[in-house]
Amino acid sequence: MAASSQRKNKSASKKKSTRTATRTSGNPAKKPIVEAGPVTARDWIGAARLRTLPLAIAPVVIGTGAARSTGPEFHWVIALACLAVAVFLQIGVNFTNDYSDGIRGTDAHRVGPARLTASGRVRPRTVLIIGLVFFALAALVGIAIVIRTQQWWMLAVGAVCIIAAWFYTGGKRPYGYFGLGEVFVFVFFGLVATLGTTWVQIFALPQQAWLGAIAAGLFACAVLLANNLRDIDQDRLVGKRTLTVLIGKRATQVLFTLFVLAPFVIAVLLALLFPIAWIALLALLAALPALLIVWTYRKPAELVIALALTSLAALLYAGALFWAFVG
Repeated sequence: MAASSQRKNKSASKKKSTRTATRTSGNPAKKPIVEAGPVTARDWIGAARLRTLPLAIAPVVIGTGAARSTGPEFHWVIALACLAVAVFLQIGVNFTNDYSDGIRGTDAHRVGPARLTASGRVRPRTVLIIGLVFFALAALVGIAIVIRTQQWWMLAVGAVCIIAAWFYTGGKRPYGYFGLGEVFVFVFFGLVATLGTTWVQIFALPQQAWLGAIAAGLFACAVLLANNLRDIDQDRLVGKRTLTVLIGKRATQVLFTLFVLAPFVIAVLLALLFPIAWIALLALLAALPALLIVWTYRKPAELVIALALTSLAALLYAGALFWAFVG
């Protein structure tokens, strides 16, 4: 009788354990990544994704160079303010993306560095608040630029930028989940950031500003493509329909190649007006290795290097155009 009772207890315990495991595991696509240990300053810096900041800096550098090319006056205070807006927005996007993807479970099986929200070590609300604080800082500096330049219509542009930043992965129907990420990245990290920087300094948009804006937008799109190529399997698993998921690996590699090389065609065109623009071709020293990795990688983690190299190429390219415009 005791043996029978013991077997029943073991059976009940096993069933209870099975039920508990089922409840805690749930949908594997939604299962959070739980990492032990306290959150360090390095974790917060990692969440800011500093490797993406060149994409915020590059359009401001190009836009400022384009403005400076039209005359001797250099509006360095406004230029620095534009840089602050771009960097604050980029960091804000990174934190709100961490929050939104984390609560959806999108980052549960990511290949790159673990995110704060998905790791379970930081409350989602805390990550969201930090992202919103950076949006607020961008808004405050943007308002200062508007007051200084008296371009009041730019308030609407700034508001649209923040809204677009939030709905990239936030809200009920984030456009980043429906293959539109590259479109908005091109518009806001290329055209708006570069042309906005030029406009608030000289109240004009010369052709070199437009060409530089297109180049900056293409580099930003290339970085996003490499990022989504790295996460293609995980995004399919959780139903995130990025452009890479929609068109597949091979088409993404071809598109990445076009996005990376097209800015150098633009540099050749600019060299007809600004001879020093040829020096922008030196950025190929970073861009070509990125292309090689994208076409030959075997493990998705290798694409993290391609991301960094493409961002570096964008920054080198921007610096070269600035030199060409002001030299």
